[in-house]
Amino acid sequence: MSNSATAARRSAIYLLDQILGEGRLLSECLVAGALDRLPPEDRARAQRLALETLRGIERADRLLENHLNRAPALTVHNALRLGAVELCNGEAAHGVVNSMVEIIGRSRKHGRLKGLVNAVLRKVAAEGPEAWPKMRVPRLPEWLRDPLVAAWGPEAVGGMEQAHFAGAPLDLTLKPGRDAPAGETLPTGSVRLINAGQVSALPRYTAGDWWVQDAAAALPVQILAPKVGERVLDLCAAPGGKTLQLAAAGADVTALDISEARIERVRENLSRTGLSAQVVAGDALDHTGQYDAILLDAPCSATGTIRRHPDLPFAKDGSEFGDLIDLQSRMLAHAWTLLKPGGRLVYCTCSLLPDEGEVQIEEALPQYSDMSVDRTALNIPGIEKDWITEEGGLRLRPDYWLDRGGMDGFYIACLNKSARAHAFR
Repeated sequence: MSNSATAARRSAIYLLDQILGEGRLLSECLVAGALDRLPPEDRARAQRLALETLRGIERADRLLENHLNRAPALTVHNALRLGAVELCNGEAAHGVVNSMVEIIGRSRKHGRLKGLVNAVLRKVAAEGPEAWPKMRVPRLPEWLRDPLVAAWGPEAVGGMEQAHFAGAPLDLTLKPGRDAPAGETLPTGSVRLINAGQVSALPRYTAGDWWVQDAAAALPVQILAPKVGERVLDLCAAPGGKTLQLAAAGADVTALDISEARIERVRENLSRTGLSAQVVAGDALDHTGQYDAILLDAPCSATGTIRRHPDLPFAKDGSEFGDLIDLQSRMLAHAWTLLKPGGRLVYCTCSLLPDEGEVQIEEALPQYSDMSVDRTALNIPGIEKDWITEEGGLRLRPDYWLDRGGMDGFYIACLNKSARAHAFR
């Protein structure tokens, strides 16, 4: 049994404890240094194991409940869940069972339960791999599933859940004229890699020829269509994929984000890729200036990113939706004052909820006599007609391109500001 594998599993169990027990997002755990002591390979493995367990937790719990009189303490339960997911996905029983027994056995609080862990996981090893594929695709929790079914229907949500369970491939955006690791070039121009492994070990990573960015997340900048020399504001810029796109197009970019820690990631990505932008840590609602074009990727529920962030439904409960919707409305109103007459603004959210997308634009349009939706901006490669919404925005969902790995859920609209003076109705 590898000490490295056991260390990664122990860290994955800690992440599960934090997400399922404390309601913390995986990203918060990582920023707090949860995996800093591990070498890169083990960090990647720990994250992968935690994410795979969250995706398959419904199935794991169904298997485990057959062998448990009651749910054990959370840490023990999470060790069993992780072990069950690994066993049912082809990992050798000897290594998985021994690792979990060692991890629990060394716990001062739970060491006495190592025998339970051993017995239960051996039973799962015997029956789980055959039962696993016959179980239903894991479902979203009701607090999220219900509004999505109301918006898109049960069949579409079933497709989204398939995409969530499958997980997300790795999508790359290339600097103009540069090559990427071998993969599938998608209709919108992104390059998709399956089972890519450690990102920093991929060819041309250090050279900065590409960056990681879901194919859906790459579309807002394509729709904004920045021009060389234009003053462009990227609001809520971190982690910086869209900033890199804007800079690579030759725009004079100001990248703003409220988080100093997150804006540091933008600086790191700019440095690695050799691109330049003015980077500012600050509140978007306090920002001043005048810009030719603005990209507003507004704070949102992030419900469109569950393919790659399966922790989200477990760490949240929807209680923050109302505040986010109000913030989006205020940010759009303020961003409109920063846009020069004749300019254009792309509003987008990585949300599946119409209240954070379609409804925001439907409610904004009557308020401004100088605001109009530019449908022609959506005439870019790879956009399918049935993705375009009634008000002229673009609705992307995880069940689109399901046969090739899906995409993040997004809403995107391009708003033109007339050359006349701004008028509020």
